[in-house]
Amino acid sequence: MKESGYKSYEDLPLFLNAATVAKVLGVSPSSGYELMHELGFPVLKIGSRMVVPKEQFICWVDEHTGGGT
Repeated sequence: MKESGYKSYEDLPLFLNAATVAKVLGVSPSSGYELMHELGFPVLKIGSRMVVPKEQFICWVDEHTGGGT
């Protein structure tokens, strides 16, 4: 697994692209891109560009990890 360069959620940009999602989760860029196409993943489409709002990404991670518990 790849190591994320981010140490806390505060370090993340306001909107995440596929490369940033992959980096944060420690997965390949293609896996980050595929995840952004999954139903239920919090993606915001702006024209042809897809980004993930930081706060919704944090909520998604919490929901899918049991809130870290």
